[in-house]
Amino acid sequence: MARCDELARVTATPGRIERVYLSPEHARVNRLVAEWMREIGMTSWQDAAGNQVGRLDPDAAGSLSGLASSRSRSLPQRPGPAADAGPRDAPALLLGSHLDTVPDAGRFDGIVGVLMALEVARLLRSIRDDGTVYAPFPFALEVIAFSDEEGTRFGKALLGSSAVAGAWDDSWWELTDGDGVSLRHAFREFGLDPGRIGEAARRPDELVGYLEAHIEQGPELDRRGEALAVVSSIASARRFQLVVEGEARHAGGTPYDMRRDALLGASEAALAVERICRGEHHIIGTVGQLEAFPGAVNIVPGEAHFSLDLRGEFDDTRDRVWHGIARELDVIMGRRGLRWHAREVHSAPAVFCAPLLQDVVRAGIGATLAPGADGPAQIFSRAGHDAMAIGGITDVGMLFLRNPDGISHHPDEAVSAADVGASIRALAESVLHLAAEPLA
Repeated sequence: MARCDELARVTATPGRIERVYLSPEHARVNRLVAEWMREIGMTSWQDAAGNQVGRLDPDAAGSLSGLASSRSRSLPQRPGPAADAGPRDAPALLLGSHLDTVPDAGRFDGIVGVLMALEVARLLRSIRDDGTVYAPFPFALEVIAFSDEEGTRFGKALLGSSAVAGAWDDSWWELTDGDGVSLRHAFREFGLDPGRIGEAARRPDELVGYLEAHIEQGPELDRRGEALAVVSSIASARRFQLVVEGEARHAGGTPYDMRRDALLGASEAALAVERICRGEHHIIGTVGQLEAFPGAVNIVPGEAHFSLDLRGEFDDTRDRVWHGIARELDVIMGRRGLRWHAREVHSAPAVFCAPLLQDVVRAGIGATLAPGADGPAQIFSRAGHDAMAIGGITDVGMLFLRNPDGISHHPDEAVSAADVGASIRALAESVLHLAAEPLA
């Protein structure tokens, strides 16, 4: 918790938390986290995309399977490393989250997941140091602090984790920030080589899986009075920029029956998004930006631009709702004498957590519950996470911890020390359950 406070002081804007990709603040937090990784005994490096990584090989992680053997061995089997693989050749279980923020952020979104992963690595390393002898640990443990989950600077989310997943798109090099600085130029200014971005990519055979602990960013756990939950999936998402075209005319001289007010059409469209999405199960639609042109107090708006963020548990439901919204916009704009068009700027499918990793997270949380307590909640994530990109190369699992009042992306974002402590234990237990699994 103290380190969350320490990282919160690394900000581009005094009095607010703001830390974006390839900034001096990004470099400073990477250096801090690298230092904390080395304190644990991890080998640490910054990869070709600016993510900070730390690794404990099986010999350094300690002999955990003896401790883990007391855990349940009834979970589904999955392939493991060859019996004769050396420590340096062993595939890794990734733990992590992200260190970048939105503007005027809270101090826990992403950050607490990285720091909990470090504490789990410290805990597992201590098993070796206490002198107890166990059988060899079947995989390496890596902690990864992703560098650009939010997409705040260049408008494209998951840049760091996409590079690790080998999903980098060369068209991204031409993205620019609010000052007109291109992603390519920012890479070079940061000390990275755009030509080496492929070196950040990991192969599926290098990985056992990925586990991410994260605040819920919603109120469900708080309403249930529970600290932790198993994540079943991460919402699919589509984002659009929409333009409504009308006619700009004099505000005083134009009667209502002659107006083609683009702002009113866009406003009615935003209300339609809310109405349609509220009538669906696990669909969330948000109009987060709305701008009128020419933007003068005495001119009927001739054009309006607005955004739409559409999320759902399942891709097909999300797409059906988008088509319903489009039909409603045809009706609204036709009635008002307006035209509209949309440009899709982001699309991501739903990502489902692997059954095995859901099982080990469930078992890990179960170890923190009182005897006889009901099993942990299972919920789907309405927010996006780095696990969405990493799911392209390996199995992913997630653990949520309670986010009081569900407030996030805001300075009032909070978690309790008790819930963080329970989450660290649950995540460590999850790793131990996975280590106990028979190797195919």
